[in-house]
Amino acid sequence: MGYTKYMKLVVAVSGGIDSVVLLDMLVRPGRYALVVAHFDHGIREDSAADARFVEGLADFYGLPFETRREELGPNASEELARTRRYAFLQEVADKHDAWIATAHHMNDVAETIAINLTRGTGWRGLAVMASEHMRIERLLLGKTKRDLVAYALEHNLEWCEDSTNSSDKYLRNRLRRKITDETLVRQLMSLRDKQVELKDEIHDELMEVAMFSQPPYSRYFFSQIEVTAAMECLQIITSLQLTRPQIERLLLAIKTQKPGSQYEAGAGIKVHFTTRHFSLEMVN
Repeated sequence: MGYTKYMKLVVAVSGGIDSVVLLDMLVRPGRYALVVAHFDHGIREDSAADARFVEGLADFYGLPFETRREELGPNASEELARTRRYAFLQEVADKHDAWIATAHHMNDVAETIAINLTRGTGWRGLAVMASEHMRIERLLLGKTKRDLVAYALEHNLEWCEDSTNSSDKYLRNRLRRKITDETLVRQLMSLRDKQVELKDEIHDELMEVAMFSQPPYSRYFFSQIEVTAAMECLQIITSLQLTRPQIERLLLAIKTQKPGSQYEAGAGIKVHFTTRHFSLEMVN
């Protein structure tokens, strides 16, 4: 794990092997001011035990501990759990004027890419876990799951096993069992790294193209340019809120919708059509 210029870190610790290893790696050099943060989703009946375990870890390392429990319930989606977790982590980071450190590793990247491909994605589906609005350090992206297990065993670390990891309810779990080839994982990571490098350049080029069409947007413009370019421009003007299938349907609506009609694009975006133009309305 390389150096980071951010010396104060809120370490997101679930109690699982990945975050336990991250915490131990960060503690050993003694170069960071660390805060241990644990979010209890309230999804599992035994989740309170994980919170107690992480609190014990923080006490063992002599670190401040922040925690929150929310009763999301057993039917909560992965997306809801993730959103609430990051909201909590951001609050803790703001409180301590720190960055967030998460334990995402190479296998997580491969799984996320596989999820995006399964759901339908463009190039952004490869550029995962890159820059975000929140201040996040992902210090284990150069490590595989095998690396982390080896570290944990070498240093006699203890961790909690999340019972939901064996459930077929979650797409990530189903894909994880299929992505076991470490060569494939490294190949996907390499593709991701290249796409992240190109991400800003692609965005700038798309912004230049999108600037040719100002609101209200020209239906003719989006109907005549190449389909891939049109979809990418629509991603820009909708602030990346829509999935690829939603963008495909929106482009079709731009080409075929009757004047005076409205279209629900998704993510609270309503589209209004005239004969030659369309405009976007964000609906709360």
